[in-house]
Amino acid sequence: MPFLSTTLSRVQPSPTVAITQLARELAATGRDVISLSAGEPDFDTPDNIKAAAIAAIQEGKTKYTAPDGIPELKQAICAKFSRENGLAYQPSQISVSTGGKQVLYNALLATLNPGDEVVIPAPYWVSYPDIVRLGGGEPVIVTGERQMGYKITPEALEAAITPKTKWFIFNSPSNPTGAGYSRDGLKALTDVLLRHPHVWVMSDDMYEHLAYDGFEFCTPAQVEPQLYDRTLTVNGVSKAYAMTGWRIGYAGGPEHLIAAMRKLQSQSTTNPSSISQWAAVEALNGPQEFLAERGAAFLRRRNLVVDGLNACKGVTCPTPEGAFYVYPDISDCIGKTSAGGAKIENDEAFCTALLEEQGVAVVFGAAFGLSPCFRVSYAASDEALREACNRIAAFCDGLT
Repeated sequence: MPFLSTTLSRVQPSPTVAITQLARELAATGRDVISLSAGEPDFDTPDNIKAAAIAAIQEGKTKYTAPDGIPELKQAICAKFSRENGLAYQPSQISVSTGGKQVLYNALLATLNPGDEVVIPAPYWVSYPDIVRLGGGEPVIVTGERQMGYKITPEALEAAITPKTKWFIFNSPSNPTGAGYSRDGLKALTDVLLRHPHVWVMSDDMYEHLAYDGFEFCTPAQVEPQLYDRTLTVNGVSKAYAMTGWRIGYAGGPEHLIAAMRKLQSQSTTNPSSISQWAAVEALNGPQEFLAERGAAFLRRRNLVVDGLNACKGVTCPTPEGAFYVYPDISDCIGKTSAGGAKIENDEAFCTALLEEQGVAVVFGAAFGLSPCFRVSYAASDEALREACNRIAAFCDGLT
């Protein structure tokens, strides 16, 4: 009898976490490493949010809370959904968890049965397929090619849906590509979903506030109200408010789904950190002006990185609509040999050699379901990004 669960054998450790940790370890040995692998804003959490957390500690708000969120935070989330997305939720329709990842985990484990299928557009966030597998389901991958801006077509979505399909996971702007669906583009997908009433929609809106060049964010239940009763709208404070370590994610959805997620959470983590919850109340209810200021900085960085990577030999980098990632194609680099003698057989080999020879940490495209590419997180200083682009250019120039 094996000691470890056979379910665990269906999943892999997160490649983004592994590469980020490797970059930290190399830096600790004295190596000059520029890490562009983590999906984490380099800005600090705003002072008013930190002050709210300190006040919560001083006021003794350090005890257990309701499993899926304090009433004040649920009210703030309802107000946010109404104000920014035109979605009306009651507190009983809100779930708060320890990060957006736990929201997804709870929802999938609470609903999936063996053999259930979940349609996931690729390139995808690395955790989507593995969380589906942990829940006993089967990920069904639909690829959005670079020529299509890394977006899937309605026809491809239609073809992927079967009687076994339970969920469609949607992420716009996307991790890892930054690709965003316009209202018309999303409406074309929701029209498909209307024809399949057994399919639920999980919309990961974590990068909602990071949109550029006039791109207007929209979410499925907002675009197609008929999907409201079978949509889980997921968000959090990690990216927009630079609160990755505070670990607060949330979602709005039908009461019976939220109740099932609460039941699961009550037997796992019990409740998110009480201190982080009070900080999140201030994040959602407090001043929002800094979002535009930081968005302008990310836009500048996006343009810097897109221009820098497109100047590299063998690299083609599309311009994304949002988030803080780019996803360049390196098809013309495959099959070559680096200046250090590494054979570039695939995008993982490219990224490994780039880290070893130039000290730049990025994530290989196979981790996100579409090769040969790599993901750059431009949530770093302008100086670090310029130097990283120069090093990537030098690496590509050395390929023969």
